[in-house]
Amino acid sequence: MAQVDNPVPRGNFAGFRAHFGKDFLSGFLVFLIALPLCLAISIASGVPPIAGVFTAVIGSIVTTLISNSELTIKGPAAGLIVIVMGCVSEFGEITGDSSIGGPAYRMMLAVGIISGIIQICFGLFRLGILGEFFPSSVVHGMLAAIGIIIISKQVHTALGVMLVTDSEGHKISEPLELLAQIPHSLMLMNPEIAVIGVVSLVILFGLPLIKNKYVKRMPSQLIVILLAIPLGIAFDLSNEHTDSILGHEYPMGEKFLVNVPNSLLSAITFPDFNALRYPAAWKWIAMFALIGSLESLLSAKAIDLLDPWKRKTNLNRDMFAVGLANTIAAGIGGIPMISEIVRSKANIDNGARTRFAHFWHGVFLVSFVALLPGLIHRIPLAALAAMLVYTGFRLASPREFVHIYHIGREQFIIFVITVVGVLATDLLIGVFIGIGVKFVIHFINGVPMKSFFKPFLEVEEQDDKTCIIRASESAVFSNWIPFKRQIEDVGLTHRRNIIVDLSGTKLVDHSVMEKLHELQEDFQQEGLKLEIIGLESHQQLSHHENSSRRRGIESKQTEV
Repeated sequence: MAQVDNPVPRGNFAGFRAHFGKDFLSGFLVFLIALPLCLAISIASGVPPIAGVFTAVIGSIVTTLISNSELTIKGPAAGLIVIVMGCVSEFGEITGDSSIGGPAYRMMLAVGIISGIIQICFGLFRLGILGEFFPSSVVHGMLAAIGIIIISKQVHTALGVMLVTDSEGHKISEPLELLAQIPHSLMLMNPEIAVIGVVSLVILFGLPLIKNKYVKRMPSQLIVILLAIPLGIAFDLSNEHTDSILGHEYPMGEKFLVNVPNSLLSAITFPDFNALRYPAAWKWIAMFALIGSLESLLSAKAIDLLDPWKRKTNLNRDMFAVGLANTIAAGIGGIPMISEIVRSKANIDNGARTRFAHFWHGVFLVSFVALLPGLIHRIPLAALAAMLVYTGFRLASPREFVHIYHIGREQFIIFVITVVGVLATDLLIGVFIGIGVKFVIHFINGVPMKSFFKPFLEVEEQDDKTCIIRASESAVFSNWIPFKRQIEDVGLTHRRNIIVDLSGTKLVDHSVMEKLHELQEDFQQEGLKLEIIGLESHQQLSHHENSSRRRGIESKQTEV
């Protein structure tokens, strides 16, 4: 991690000059990771590979100029693949043309523009705090489901099976059906393409296990590309031919390579606003705006916690910047962007000081794609699919399931039901199913209906420097936003220490416990203190420090 300088680096003109070397180097190193991921995410989303590059470049320019988020990298993210792919697929069914870069793609761009405008409004009306509403178990369940969906689709490509069909020859697109078809694809795999995919997976999963500090600094995505391109050349993928292996014929050719245009200008694609005539468009607009905003806000907050200088992102300003960048990117052919965790973490580890590292990563992206499209065309699709399988596994890691179980069995129930809900329906419905289950569990645990959305708070001045906020009824995810605003207004705005007394609550849920601890760090950074008291009469629903607390139960392991 970067060494802390004094004074705190700032992304202004003076900061641009003072930290040019470190930001320029970090921008270059992040570019090495970003390029293959931009291509992979675009291809997995069912759009031209160049779309993700447009997104990252526009994001690097617009958000650098507007947002005050110093270390986040904006760009296409694996978490949005499912939404973009679903949107393109549905418009493909409506138009009868599912070709890459066809009318369905242009209709998706119109959805992207409207959702970008909605995100701009989120920022203007200071709605960045909406990210605080969604309970943690539901968000993690949504991300785990996205990971499973990504794996279900990309593992076949990594094996060289470009089209998955059932016994009657119909294309399969549902994630659970695709997972069930993996054994069949293993039997039908193209051996040479599978070699590229498997070698890529071995590198991606194996490299992080090597403890050598020099090896750890090597971007695994870059190593994959450096090995996959020679393998593609060795298998002569640039030329259409058939290879015979153990008596079976396997077609080889350019369909297994990334297809990019020779000119960036020729790749610019404009949206088709006829899409807005269809009711389906508005469903996808809601998904793009809500899910994209939620992921971006959560990522920006996570990166703030990793910032060596503890700088805080203005989430409303950042949301405005992301919305404007999304609107512009969709206007020329880009897919949605968010604050992306993997590239942002790499940015920190590479020593970035200000948001100009983000700008330089975009400069390197556009320069490389414009000057060396032939080299990008040499990248095998199986290598990019392997990167997404790895990303999907990290989102849906077994460790995530174990971690949620340790927080509490009620959290695990919500998590699993959200995962199943997303897989069985879609992202938006699955998320609302998870939230609905959380409400039911809270009701069973004795939360009064009147306090689901309204916190009952009393503010008492202890002295000139300290106030006590006494909560009654409940402190749960759905009434957290006004609860937080009260704490921030009395404490951070008026520069007072706060004591939060929870003794009068019937239930304090996991999301509130987690967010109260985050607020403690915010107070500490401002030289203030936030103390939590009154939980002595509450029992935890698990041994985890952020587990839900319920008053007056007999056992810590009480069932829901």
